[in-house]
Amino acid sequence: MNRLQGKTALITGAARGIGLAFAQAYVAEGARVAIADVDIARARNAAHEIGEMALAVEMDVADQASIDRAVAETVQAFGPIDILINNAALFTAAPVVEIDRADYARVFDINVAGTLFTMQAVARHMIANSIRGRIINMASQAGRRGEPLVAVYCATKAAVISLTQSAGLNLIEHGINVNAIAPGVVDGEHWDGVDAFFAKHEGKAPGQKKKEVAAAVPYGRMGTAADLTGMAVFLASDAADYIVAQCYNVDGGQWMS
Repeated sequence: MNRLQGKTALITGAARGIGLAFAQAYVAEGARVAIADVDIARARNAAHEIGEMALAVEMDVADQASIDRAVAETVQAFGPIDILINNAALFTAAPVVEIDRADYARVFDINVAGTLFTMQAVARHMIANSIRGRIINMASQAGRRGEPLVAVYCATKAAVISLTQSAGLNLIEHGINVNAIAPGVVDGEHWDGVDAFFAKHEGKAPGQKKKEVAAAVPYGRMGTAADLTGMAVFLASDAADYIVAQCYNVDGGQWMS
C-alpha cells in the first residue's frame, strides 16, 4: 500500500523476531529500514535477505556512543530518520527474594535507559531537521500489572509506558508523535528462554508454561510477530497523526484498558 513511501526507519533489536517482522513490513510499505542490533552478523543476514531497502547497523542500546553511531550511519546511508521503533529488550524472571542486582541493572539498562536515550538521540535529530517524526516504543502486557516471578521485567515495561506518555506530551510540540505497543504473549525464538525461566522457578516441564499461556489467551492462541505489524505500520503512518502518548494492546484480548 506504500503507506510509508520515502520514509526512513530505525528499528532496534531488529535482527530477529518482532523487530525483523517490523522491518519486513516497513519495507513492504515503501520505507528504507536500518536494522539495528548488537548481533551485527545476524543483522547483516537479515538486511541481505530483505534487500537494498534495508541496512544493518551495529547498535548496543546500553552504550550511548553506539546509539549515536547507529543514528549517524542510518542518516548517512538513507537520509534523515522519520521513524524510530524502540524494540530491543531483555527478559528476566526470579522470585523477589532471589533478584540479582547485576541482572536488575542490566535489564533496566537495556529496557528503560536504552529506550529513553535512543528516543532522545533520534528526537534531537528530528528536531534539528524539522522532521514530523514517529517514535514507537515496545511495551508489554507485563507493564500493565505485576507478575509473581517477573517483578523486574514488569517494572521495566511499566516504565516504558510512562516514558511514552511523558515523551509524547513533550515532543508533540515539535511535531513528533510518540506512542507504544503492548504485545501479549508472542511466540518465537525468545519464548524458549522465557519458558526456561518458568521451568526453573515453577518446576514445570519444558514447554508446559508455553502451553498454559497460549491456552489462557482469549483469542485462542499465542500471538505472532506478524500480528503486531499492522499496528506498527499504522502508528508510523499519516493516519495516526492525531494520536499522541498512547499505548495500544495487541494481545488477543488478554488486557483491556
